[in-house]
Amino acid sequence: MKPFSINDVKPGEMKQGKVDGKRVLIVNLNGKFYAIGDVCMHMGCSLSNGALNGETVICPCHGSTYNVRTGNIVRGPTTKPGPTFEVKADGDKLFLKV
Repeated sequence: MKPFSINDVKPGEMKQGKVDGKRVLIVNLNGKFYAIGDVCMHMGCSLSNGALNGETVICPCHGSTYNVRTGNIVRGPTTKPGPTFEVKADGDKLFLKV
């Protein structure tokens, strides 16, 4: 697991990170942290360049939308859900398991 600071991601924000060579997107939803893959499963665009809308992140390239809690598809054109990663908070540190 790779540590990040909880101060790096304010409530309602998202931040790109890298863990073991994998691009991840860390999201803070009202103090609860989630992590999904930062690569859209449709065309490989970076979700961190997209928009966070509640529990969803919208890909900036073609509008594919993912639920950040589950990685599930909310709207296409993607046909594949995104990977999710375990996030553990310990004090002011976040640890992601990929």
